[in-house]
Amino acid sequence: MKALGNFLKNKSDQGQMLVIPYIMAGDHVDGLDGLAETIAFLEENGASAIEIGIPFSDPVADGPVIEQAGIRALANGTTLKKVIDTLQTIETTIPLVIMSYINPIYKYGIEKFVDDLKTTPVKGLILPDVPREHEGMLTPFLAATDITLVPLVTLTSTLERQVELVTGAAGFIYAVTVNGVTGVGRTYADNLTAHLARLSELSDVPVLAGFGVSSLEQAKNFHQVVDGVIVGSYIVQALHDGRREEIAAFLVGANQI
Repeated sequence: MKALGNFLKNKSDQGQMLVIPYIMAGDHVDGLDGLAETIAFLEENGASAIEIGIPFSDPVADGPVIEQAGIRALANGTTLKKVIDTLQTIETTIPLVIMSYINPIYKYGIEKFVDDLKTTPVKGLILPDVPREHEGMLTPFLAATDITLVPLVTLTSTLERQVELVTGAAGFIYAVTVNGVTGVGRTYADNLTAHLARLSELSDVPVLAGFGVSSLEQAKNFHQVVDGVIVGSYIVQALHDGRREEIAAFLVGANQI
């Protein structure tokens, strides 16, 4: 287990529900100049870690809210290089996790990408378009670092595939709760609770449920079977709308569950 897994497991072992908000780098009135302030705001209000999205022109896993955030970030001139340069100046006591697609990283240079991340608070990578069979393009460069790939497990993953994906995981398991893209107001399948409970039994690292989480009631229900939640579209839209008090109340409330 690497730094990300140890940090989250320690919190979970203390009985605290894990809450990881997602934000889009560069989707701020001040562009990337506002990233440090947003990270500090989320950290101060109880985020367990923060997932930072990299804007991309073809975000196949993103719903409309996050897709629009990416468009705004790109319009602000956000690039992967500028995000990493900014992250190298940011100090935080909680781990950061980059969510990207492989194209920007491949263009940047995989080895250089990993090497440049070593001087940032980034401890995890989520790459939804890189299946387990192709992780070998990254894992040799990550081996000697404290940065880990976070596996995504979907509702359609067979039990055999679930076991394969959780084996060796060193950060956390991203349990995708719907078949489709991100977004609030989703209807969850009847077998979701059983699916999440099974993942928790299989995994040695924390399991977090993501896609569609937008209320404390949902977070509380998920925490009955997993270690916590990832909250994306709800946070992104609320930040864009200036509803910071609402976000703070959500994070504080989640920490009290």
